[in-house]
Amino acid sequence: MINEENGNSIEPEDGLPTETGSKLETTRLPEVSPEDTTPASPIATEKSEVVEAIEQSVEAEESHSSSAEPASVTDEEVPSRAAEPVFVQKPQSFFAEQPSPVIVMAPRVLRYRTRREVLGFGIGAMVAAADAGLLLPQATLDRLGVRRKINPRGKEWLLNKALRVDDDVAEALYSANRMVPTYTKSQITPIKNNYNGATPDPSYISGWNLTLEGLDSGLSVCLDIRKLMNRFPMHEQITRFVCVEGWTAIAWWAGLRFDDLLRAYPPISQAKWARVESSVNLDNSGNPDPYFVSIDLATARHPQTLLATHHDGQPLTVEHGAPLRLLVPVKLGLKNVKAITRITYSVNEPRDYWTPYGYSSYDGI
Repeated sequence: MINEENGNSIEPEDGLPTETGSKLETTRLPEVSPEDTTPASPIATEKSEVVEAIEQSVEAEESHSSSAEPASVTDEEVPSRAAEPVFVQKPQSFFAEQPSPVIVMAPRVLRYRTRREVLGFGIGAMVAAADAGLLLPQATLDRLGVRRKINPRGKEWLLNKALRVDDDVAEALYSANRMVPTYTKSQITPIKNNYNGATPDPSYISGWNLTLEGLDSGLSVCLDIRKLMNRFPMHEQITRFVCVEGWTAIAWWAGLRFDDLLRAYPPISQAKWARVESSVNLDNSGNPDPYFVSIDLATARHPQTLLATHHDGQPLTVEHGAPLRLLVPVKLGLKNVKAITRITYSVNEPRDYWTPYGYSSYDGI
Protein backbone atom coordinates (compact mmCIF):
# COMPACT_ATOMS: atom_id res chain seq x y z
CA MET A 1 0.00 0.00 0.00
CA ILE A 2 1.39 3.36 -0.99
CA ASN A 3 0.92 6.22 1.43
CA GLU A 4 0.96 9.62 -0.23
CA GLU A 5 1.97 12.53 1.92
CA ASN A 6 0.05 15.70 1.07
CA GLY A 7 1.20 18.99 2.54
CA ASN A 8 -0.92 22.16 2.61
CA SER A 9 0.22 24.66 0.01
CA ILE A 10 -0.37 28.37 -0.16
CA GLU A 11 -0.84 29.87 -3.60
CA PRO A 12 0.12 33.50 -4.29
CA GLU A 13 -2.79 35.90 -4.64
CA ASP A 14 -3.14 38.61 -7.21
CA GLY A 15 -3.74 41.47 -4.82
CA LEU A 16 -2.45 42.75 -1.51
CA PRO A 17 -4.32 41.50 1.56
CA THR A 18 -6.52 44.10 3.22
CA GLU A 19 -7.19 42.43 6.55
CA THR A 20 -5.51 44.30 9.42
CA GLY A 21 -3.66 42.70 12.28
CA SER A 22 -0.50 43.01 14.30
CA LYS A 23 2.48 44.51 12.57
CA LEU A 24 4.75 42.01 10.85
CA GLU A 25 8.36 42.37 10.02
CA THR A 26 9.28 40.96 6.65
CA THR A 27 12.56 39.40 5.69
CA ARG A 28 13.15 39.32 1.99
CA LEU A 29 15.18 36.35 0.76
CA PRO A 30 17.83 36.74 -1.91
CA GLU A 31 16.63 36.55 -5.47
CA VAL A 32 16.93 33.16 -7.08
CA SER A 33 18.65 32.40 -10.30
CA PRO A 34 16.93 30.65 -13.19
CA GLU A 35 18.85 27.46 -12.35
CA ASP A 36 17.21 27.14 -8.94
CA THR A 37 14.53 24.50 -8.86
CA THR A 38 12.64 25.80 -5.80
CA PRO A 39 11.99 29.56 -5.76
CA ALA A 40 12.33 31.30 -2.44
CA SER A 41 9.40 33.26 -1.04
CA PRO A 42 9.31 36.06 1.53
CA ILE A 43 8.78 34.83 5.07
CA ALA A 44 6.68 36.89 7.45
CA THR A 45 7.76 36.83 11.10
CA GLU A 46 5.61 38.27 13.83
CA LYS A 47 7.54 40.31 16.36
CA SER A 48 6.38 38.54 19.48
CA GLU A 49 5.20 35.10 18.28
CA VAL A 50 6.47 31.95 16.55
CA VAL A 51 6.54 31.97 12.76
CA GLU A 52 3.12 30.82 11.64
CA ALA A 53 2.46 32.83 8.47
CA ILE A 54 4.03 33.24 5.11
CA GLU A 55 3.91 36.58 3.42
CA GLN A 56 2.53 36.10 0.00
CA SER A 57 4.50 37.51 -2.88
CA VAL A 58 2.72 40.08 -4.95
CA GLU A 59 2.47 39.66 -8.66
CA ALA A 60 0.82 42.04 -11.05
CA GLU A 61 -1.71 40.48 -13.36
CA GLU A 62 -0.23 40.06 -16.77
CA SER A 63 -1.59 42.45 -19.35
CA HIS A 64 -1.78 42.16 -23.09
CA SER A 65 -0.13 45.58 -23.20
CA SER A 66 3.64 45.55 -23.61
CA SER A 67 3.97 48.49 -21.18
CA ALA A 68 2.73 46.54 -18.14
CA GLU A 69 5.42 45.67 -15.59
CA PRO A 70 5.19 43.29 -12.62
CA ALA A 71 4.83 44.82 -9.21
CA SER A 72 7.75 44.51 -6.79
CA VAL A 73 7.84 43.82 -3.09
CA THR A 74 9.40 46.59 -1.01
CA ASP A 75 10.97 46.56 2.41
CA GLU A 76 8.16 48.68 3.81
CA GLU A 77 5.84 47.25 6.40
CA VAL A 78 2.66 46.09 4.78
CA PRO A 79 -0.40 44.61 6.33
CA SER A 80 -0.63 40.88 5.76
CA ARG A 81 -3.24 38.24 6.43
CA ALA A 82 -2.10 35.45 8.66
CA ALA A 83 -1.97 32.14 6.83
CA GLU A 84 -2.75 28.73 8.27
CA PRO A 85 0.27 26.86 9.69
CA VAL A 86 1.67 24.22 7.37
CA PHE A 87 1.66 20.68 8.78
CA VAL A 88 3.51 17.78 7.16
CA GLN A 89 1.77 14.43 7.42
CA LYS A 90 4.02 11.78 8.91
CA PRO A 91 3.95 8.08 7.99
CA GLN A 92 1.36 6.22 10.04
CA SER A 93 3.30 3.00 10.28
CA PHE A 94 6.89 1.82 10.33
CA PHE A 95 5.97 -0.66 7.60
CA ALA A 96 4.38 1.97 5.35
CA GLU A 97 6.07 2.39 2.01
CA GLN A 98 8.74 5.05 2.23
CA PRO A 99 10.09 7.25 -0.57
CA SER A 100 13.00 5.72 -2.44
CA PRO A 101 16.32 7.00 -1.09
CA VAL A 102 18.46 9.16 -3.33
CA ILE A 103 21.76 7.42 -4.00
CA VAL A 104 24.64 9.74 -4.80
CA MET A 105 27.58 8.18 -6.61
CA ALA A 106 30.78 9.83 -7.70
CA PRO A 107 30.97 10.18 -11.51
CA ARG A 108 34.27 8.28 -11.58
CA VAL A 109 32.76 5.28 -9.75
CA LEU A 110 29.64 5.36 -11.93
CA ARG A 111 31.72 5.36 -15.12
CA TYR A 112 33.78 2.42 -13.85
CA ARG A 113 30.74 0.34 -12.89
CA THR A 114 28.92 1.13 -16.12
CA ARG A 115 31.97 0.18 -18.21
CA ARG A 116 32.42 -3.08 -16.30
CA GLU A 117 28.76 -4.04 -16.70
CA VAL A 118 28.76 -3.25 -20.41
CA LEU A 119 31.88 -5.35 -20.92
CA GLY A 120 30.40 -8.25 -18.94
CA PHE A 121 27.16 -8.12 -20.90
CA GLY A 122 29.03 -7.90 -24.20
CA ILE A 123 31.22 -10.91 -23.42
CA GLY A 124 28.19 -12.94 -22.30
CA ALA A 125 26.27 -11.96 -25.44
CA MET A 126 29.16 -13.00 -27.69
CA VAL A 127 29.54 -16.37 -25.96
CA ALA A 128 25.79 -16.99 -26.21
CA ALA A 129 25.79 -16.01 -29.89
CA ALA A 130 28.73 -18.30 -30.59
CA ASP A 131 27.04 -21.25 -28.87
CA ALA A 132 23.74 -20.56 -30.61
CA GLY A 133 25.49 -20.32 -33.97
CA LEU A 134 27.02 -23.76 -33.54
CA LEU A 135 23.51 -25.19 -33.13
CA LEU A 136 22.40 -24.01 -36.58
CA PRO A 137 21.86 -26.60 -39.32
CA GLN A 138 25.10 -27.65 -41.03
CA ALA A 139 23.91 -26.29 -44.39
CA THR A 140 23.44 -22.87 -42.81
CA LEU A 141 26.87 -23.03 -41.18
CA ASP A 142 28.41 -23.92 -44.56
CA ARG A 143 26.77 -20.88 -46.19
CA LEU A 144 28.13 -18.70 -43.38
CA GLY A 145 31.62 -20.07 -43.97
CA VAL A 146 31.83 -21.91 -40.64
CA ARG A 147 34.12 -24.91 -41.18
CA ARG A 148 33.53 -26.69 -37.88
CA LYS A 149 31.01 -29.49 -38.02
CA ILE A 150 29.01 -30.60 -34.97
CA ASN A 151 27.09 -33.84 -35.08
CA PRO A 152 23.72 -34.24 -33.31
CA ARG A 153 25.40 -35.75 -30.24
CA GLY A 154 27.69 -32.74 -30.00
CA LYS A 155 24.76 -30.35 -30.19
CA GLU A 156 22.95 -32.32 -27.52
CA TRP A 157 26.04 -32.15 -25.33
CA LEU A 158 26.21 -28.37 -25.80
CA LEU A 159 22.55 -27.92 -24.83
CA ASN A 160 22.91 -30.19 -21.81
CA LYS A 161 26.02 -28.27 -20.75
CA ALA A 162 24.06 -25.00 -20.88
CA LEU A 163 21.27 -26.53 -18.80
CA ARG A 164 23.80 -27.85 -16.29
CA VAL A 165 25.29 -24.38 -15.88
CA ASP A 166 21.79 -23.01 -15.26
CA ASP A 167 21.20 -25.69 -12.63
CA ASP A 168 24.54 -25.01 -10.97
CA VAL A 169 23.77 -21.29 -10.69
CA ALA A 170 20.28 -21.95 -9.27
CA GLU A 171 21.67 -24.46 -6.78
CA ALA A 172 24.42 -22.07 -5.69
CA LEU A 173 21.87 -19.31 -5.08
CA TYR A 174 19.51 -21.58 -3.13
CA SER A 175 19.01 -20.74 0.54
CA ALA A 176 16.87 -22.60 3.06
CA ASN A 177 16.23 -19.23 4.71
CA ARG A 178 14.68 -17.68 1.61
CA MET A 179 10.91 -17.89 1.84
CA VAL A 180 8.61 -17.36 -1.08
CA PRO A 181 5.89 -14.73 -0.53
CA THR A 182 2.67 -15.78 1.18
CA TYR A 183 -0.76 -14.29 0.53
CA THR A 184 -4.15 -13.79 2.12
CA LYS A 185 -7.31 -15.75 1.34
CA SER A 186 -8.73 -12.74 -0.49
CA GLN A 187 -5.87 -13.06 -3.00
CA ILE A 188 -6.52 -16.71 -3.90
CA THR A 189 -7.01 -17.38 -7.62
CA PRO A 190 -8.33 -20.51 -9.37
CA ILE A 191 -5.82 -23.23 -10.17
CA LYS A 192 -6.61 -25.48 -13.10
CA ASN A 193 -6.28 -29.22 -13.42
CA ASN A 194 -3.00 -29.53 -15.27
CA TYR A 195 -2.43 -33.28 -15.01
CA ASN A 196 0.39 -34.61 -17.16
CA GLY A 197 -1.81 -36.74 -19.37
CA ALA A 198 -5.33 -37.95 -18.56
CA THR A 199 -6.81 -37.51 -15.10
CA PRO A 200 -6.82 -40.91 -13.33
CA ASP A 201 -10.00 -42.63 -12.28
CA PRO A 202 -10.60 -42.05 -8.52
CA SER A 203 -10.84 -45.81 -7.89
CA TYR A 204 -7.12 -45.92 -7.04
CA ILE A 205 -7.65 -43.92 -3.84
CA SER A 206 -9.21 -46.78 -1.83
CA GLY A 207 -6.02 -48.89 -2.10
CA TRP A 208 -3.55 -46.00 -1.97
CA ASN A 209 -0.31 -46.25 0.05
CA LEU A 210 2.89 -44.23 0.20
CA THR A 211 6.01 -46.41 0.00
CA LEU A 212 9.33 -45.13 1.38
CA GLU A 213 12.57 -46.71 0.16
CA GLY A 214 16.26 -45.95 0.59
CA LEU A 215 15.85 -45.57 4.35
CA ASP A 216 18.69 -45.74 6.85
CA SER A 217 16.94 -48.68 8.52
CA GLY A 218 17.21 -50.69 5.32
CA LEU A 219 13.46 -51.34 5.44
CA SER A 220 10.69 -50.41 3.07
CA VAL A 221 7.81 -48.61 4.80
CA CYS A 222 4.19 -48.29 3.62
CA LEU A 223 1.95 -45.57 5.04
CA ASP A 224 -1.69 -44.83 4.35
CA ILE A 225 -3.21 -41.38 4.44
CA ARG A 226 -4.67 -41.82 7.93
CA LYS A 227 -1.27 -42.67 9.44
CA LEU A 228 0.28 -39.65 7.79
CA MET A 229 -2.41 -37.24 8.99
CA ASN A 230 -2.58 -38.66 12.51
CA ARG A 231 1.16 -38.84 13.13
CA PHE A 232 2.35 -35.52 11.74
CA PRO A 233 1.24 -31.96 12.49
CA MET A 234 -0.55 -30.18 9.66
CA HIS A 235 0.69 -26.87 8.25
CA GLU A 236 -1.10 -24.57 5.86
CA GLN A 237 0.14 -21.85 3.56
CA ILE A 238 -1.06 -19.69 0.69
CA THR A 239 1.65 -19.47 -1.96
CA ARG A 240 2.03 -18.91 -5.67
CA PHE A 241 2.14 -21.92 -7.97
CA VAL A 242 4.32 -21.25 -11.02
CA CYS A 243 3.84 -23.49 -14.07
CA VAL A 244 6.57 -23.98 -16.66
CA GLU A 245 3.92 -23.22 -19.30
CA GLY A 246 3.84 -19.60 -18.15
CA TRP A 247 0.72 -19.36 -15.96
CA THR A 248 0.58 -18.90 -12.20
CA ALA A 249 -2.04 -19.25 -9.46
CA ILE A 250 -2.23 -18.34 -5.77
CA ALA A 251 -3.53 -21.37 -3.89
CA TRP A 252 -4.25 -22.39 -0.29
CA TRP A 253 -2.61 -25.69 0.68
CA ALA A 254 -2.30 -27.74 3.86
CA GLY A 255 -0.37 -30.88 4.73
CA LEU A 256 2.67 -32.26 6.53
CA ARG A 257 6.13 -30.88 6.04
CA PHE A 258 8.45 -33.05 3.98
CA ASP A 259 11.12 -32.33 6.59
CA ASP A 260 8.97 -33.97 9.30
CA LEU A 261 8.74 -37.13 7.21
CA LEU A 262 12.53 -37.11 6.72
CA ARG A 263 13.07 -36.83 10.46
CA ALA A 264 10.65 -39.65 11.25
CA TYR A 265 12.03 -41.96 8.54
CA PRO A 266 15.68 -40.93 7.96
CA PRO A 267 17.20 -41.70 4.54
CA ILE A 268 20.43 -43.58 4.04
CA SER A 269 23.68 -41.93 5.05
CA GLN A 270 25.02 -39.38 2.56
CA ALA A 271 21.69 -39.28 0.69
CA LYS A 272 21.26 -36.04 -1.24
CA TRP A 273 18.33 -36.80 -3.54
CA ALA A 274 14.81 -38.13 -3.57
CA ARG A 275 12.90 -39.64 -6.47
CA VAL A 276 9.21 -38.81 -6.08
CA GLU A 277 6.93 -40.98 -8.18
CA SER A 278 3.27 -41.39 -9.08
CA SER A 279 2.48 -44.87 -10.43
CA VAL A 280 -1.16 -43.94 -11.14
CA ASN A 281 -0.26 -41.30 -13.72
CA LEU A 282 -1.68 -41.82 -17.23
CA ASP A 283 -0.69 -40.59 -20.67
CA ASN A 284 -3.06 -38.64 -22.91
CA SER A 285 -4.58 -41.90 -24.18
CA GLY A 286 -5.32 -43.14 -20.66
CA ASN A 287 -2.51 -45.72 -20.58
CA PRO A 288 -0.21 -46.13 -17.52
CA ASP A 289 2.61 -43.61 -17.65
CA PRO A 290 4.42 -43.38 -14.27
CA TYR A 291 5.50 -39.81 -13.52
CA PHE A 292 8.67 -39.18 -11.52
CA VAL A 293 10.89 -36.23 -10.64
CA SER A 294 14.15 -35.70 -8.79
CA ILE A 295 14.30 -33.31 -5.87
CA ASP A 296 17.37 -32.46 -3.82
CA LEU A 297 16.98 -33.10 -0.09
CA ALA A 298 17.98 -29.53 0.74
CA THR A 299 14.83 -28.37 -1.06
CA ALA A 300 12.79 -31.19 0.49
CA ARG A 301 13.77 -29.87 3.93
CA HIS A 302 12.69 -26.32 3.08
CA PRO A 303 10.03 -25.22 5.61
CA GLN A 304 7.57 -24.39 2.82
CA THR A 305 7.89 -27.77 1.09
CA LEU A 306 4.77 -29.78 1.90
CA LEU A 307 3.29 -33.17 1.23
CA ALA A 308 -0.12 -31.62 0.73
CA THR A 309 -3.36 -33.32 1.76
CA HIS A 310 -5.78 -30.38 1.46
CA HIS A 311 -6.60 -27.59 -0.98
CA ASP A 312 -8.87 -24.62 -0.16
CA GLY A 313 -9.59 -26.14 3.26
CA GLN A 314 -10.90 -29.41 1.80
CA PRO A 315 -9.25 -32.81 1.16
CA LEU A 316 -7.53 -32.96 -2.20
CA THR A 317 -9.64 -33.92 -5.17
CA VAL A 318 -8.38 -36.31 -7.85
CA GLU A 319 -7.79 -33.32 -10.15
CA HIS A 320 -5.34 -31.84 -7.63
CA GLY A 321 -3.54 -35.07 -6.72
CA ALA A 322 -5.54 -36.86 -4.01
CA PRO A 323 -4.75 -38.07 -1.50
CA LEU A 324 -1.16 -36.76 -1.32
CA ARG A 325 0.86 -34.49 -3.59
CA LEU A 326 4.19 -32.74 -3.47
CA LEU A 327 4.11 -28.95 -3.10
CA VAL A 328 7.44 -27.16 -3.60
CA PRO A 329 6.88 -23.38 -3.95
CA VAL A 330 10.58 -22.80 -4.72
CA LYS A 331 10.36 -25.08 -7.77
CA LEU A 332 8.42 -24.94 -11.02
CA GLY A 333 5.07 -26.72 -11.14
CA LEU A 334 6.35 -29.76 -13.04
CA LYS A 335 8.18 -30.80 -9.83
CA ASN A 336 4.92 -30.80 -7.83
CA VAL A 337 4.01 -34.46 -8.34
CA LYS A 338 0.33 -35.38 -7.96
CA ALA A 339 -0.88 -38.60 -6.30
CA ILE A 340 2.51 -39.60 -4.92
CA THR A 341 2.87 -43.37 -4.44
CA ARG A 342 6.62 -43.80 -3.81
CA ILE A 343 9.60 -41.82 -2.48
CA THR A 344 13.11 -43.27 -2.91
CA TYR A 345 16.25 -41.67 -1.41
CA SER A 346 19.65 -41.92 -3.08
CA VAL A 347 23.18 -40.54 -2.99
CA ASN A 348 23.30 -39.77 -6.70
CA GLU A 349 20.78 -37.72 -8.65
CA PRO A 350 18.06 -39.97 -10.10
CA ARG A 351 16.53 -39.65 -13.55
CA ASP A 352 13.83 -37.06 -14.06
CA TYR A 353 10.77 -37.52 -16.29
CA TRP A 354 11.42 -34.34 -18.28
CA THR A 355 15.21 -34.49 -18.66
CA PRO A 356 15.11 -36.52 -21.93
CA TYR A 357 12.87 -33.79 -23.36
CA GLY A 358 15.51 -31.12 -22.78
CA TYR A 359 14.16 -29.68 -19.52
CA SER A 360 16.35 -28.67 -16.62
CA SER A 361 16.44 -31.17 -13.76
CA TYR A 362 16.75 -28.54 -11.02
CA ASP A 363 13.88 -26.23 -12.05
CA GLY A 364 14.35 -23.70 -9.26
CA ILE A 365 12.62 -20.32 -9.24
